[in-house]
Amino acid sequence: MLKINNLTKHYKGSDKGVNNVTLHIGKGDIYAFIGHNGAGKTTTLKCVTGIHDFDEGEILIDGISLRDNPLECKRRFAYIPDNPDLYKYLTGIQYLNFIADIFQVGANDREDRIKKYAGDFEILESLGDLISTYSHGMKQKLAIISALIHQPKLLILDEPFVGLDPQATVILKGIMKKICEAGGAVFFSTHVLDVAERLCNKVAIIKAGNVLASGNMADIVREGQSLEDIFMEAIGKNVAD
Repeated sequence: MLKINNLTKHYKGSDKGVNNVTLHIGKGDIYAFIGHNGAGKTTTLKCVTGIHDFDEGEILIDGISLRDNPLECKRRFAYIPDNPDLYKYLTGIQYLNFIADIFQVGANDREDRIKKYAGDFEILESLGDLISTYSHGMKQKLAIISALIHQPKLLILDEPFVGLDPQATVILKGIMKKICEAGGAVFFSTHVLDVAERLCNKVAIIKAGNVLASGNMADIVREGQSLEDIFMEAIGKNVAD
């Protein structure tokens, strides 16, 4: 579903970025991307979503090259940033209809999906209000709903659980599982390691722009250890080296 091959991205005038990152996220995968602040998680996600260009490497989404056919790639995924920048002078329903228009979602489908997801996240009655009046959590929920309107095959999220209440977190995890059960995939960054360990079947650990470990969760998290143990061990070994 998503292939990142030898991705390298450096910011001009800085040594920050990512180096030779290779990750393969297949159909049915819920793939966690973990690392400390500034490790390169968001840079990688922004390259994958076409927000940032990259210096070297290849990104394929559902077998399509992001460089060669970015619009076709963007039809197949949805991206939810850690701090959604929404049009605050639109109402919630105006924003959702705007996104549905972009993805050419029919009137009946968009109505059904908006009612379902807005009901699930308990913001249906607030869709007529200006986004400027929404709390951070409500904005996060609106961004999630907007990402689901066109039924993406690939869901890409940057710290998706920040700002969500416990009920919304459970609902989002359920949605992620359903996408994967339907043959899609989820790739997300997170600092919540216990959630990642329970939810994901695959994981990658990144530090200073370099992937230290990646693969099946069951192979990386050995018996008697937690993902937190493995993460701290990997970071410690890297520092010691």
